[in-house]
Amino acid sequence: MRYRSVLLAFLLIVTACGRQTPDPNIQINQAVAATLAALPTPTSMPIATPHPSPTPVDLRGLFCEYQFCIGHPIDMAFYDVSAVTSNQGSPSTYQTGLMAAYSASLVIQLMWQFAPGTADPQFMLDLIVPPGVDTRLGTPEVKLIRDMNVVYTAITTAATPVLPFGGAAAWTCGERVFAWKVYTPDEASAAVLFESALARFNCNR
Repeated sequence: MRYRSVLLAFLLIVTACGRQTPDPNIQINQAVAATLAALPTPTSMPIATPHPSPTPVDLRGLFCEYQFCIGHPIDMAFYDVSAVTSNQGSPSTYQTGLMAAYSASLVIQLMWQFAPGTADPQFMLDLIVPPGVDTRLGTPEVKLIRDMNVVYTAITTAATPVLPFGGAAAWTCGERVFAWKVYTPDEASAAVLFESALARFNCNR
């Protein structure tokens, strides 16, 4: 009985010692360590991707082919008339070509010929303004624009009653002579359209 009392007293002392309150600093340190361990690792910085350099020319409404470029309304696109109308289906080339573009309110025609040494583009104006279909109005304007000899004339046309007005022009650039024509619903639009087209024109010389 005496031994049992001593053993019971020892157990109470040990139990009392085991119930001590844990150190709050240790608990805080453990909680911080657990939180830090649960955080996701930072993602490495992505490799810089080089951005393309800006195009020096606005490509909206710009036709570039056969070593020349020319502006046109953004809602229109040129197609190769030579490939469609010729018996052999031959497309236009650097030396000669015929293109057209159209919408509900405009029809544009563009043609060129290889003619080295030609300074006067009048013969191309004669080709693109056929008698009996188109009629020139007034005296053609002759200008030197960016070292190109340019001839422009207002026209009326019997080709379509919807677009009775228009304008036509011809000019030299390098070894080629170009001609341009538009049919419009009013008299004022043609000259503005030509100026816009020619402002963006360039050719390999």
